[in-house]
Amino acid sequence: MKIFIGGDHRGFKLKKEITVLLKESGHTVEDVGVHEEGVICDYPSLSYAVATGVAKSKNARGILICMTGNGHVIAANKVKGAYAALCYNKQAALLSREHNNANILVLGARFTPKKDIQGIIKAWLNAKFEGGRHLRRIRQIKEIEKKTMKSQ
Repeated sequence: MKIFIGGDHRGFKLKKEITVLLKESGHTVEDVGVHEEGVICDYPSLSYAVATGVAKSKNARGILICMTGNGHVIAANKVKGAYAALCYNKQAALLSREHNNANILVLGARFTPKKDIQGIIKAWLNAKFEGGRHLRRIRQIKEIEKKTMKSQ
């Protein structure tokens, strides 16, 4: 699977570790930045790069990392077709896929226990959207998108 990944200066180290994990698992990774430790950046440009990459690619996913994850999740969800979920544990990650069909996982480097990262990512990547009653809700979200977002 192709995975777009981005992390600002607060998520840089964790992004590097996750990139290794993803590649070892056979995924294709497109790193949108930052590419050097200590480079201070504004996270919205990274959120946009990952979100547009995911939205324009068939069967791609994205991972964003910053200090809390809040900024990334807000910015990424402004892109039509991007469905970002902030997850601090494995159960939240699993449900973000099964119930919400999230295509972008957002992690807060300060608040996500390092020992849980691998399990969170594996659960999120392996989970499947359940459909059923959740499909009705996803369709409602897409209707909101149509009403509020211009064609991108």
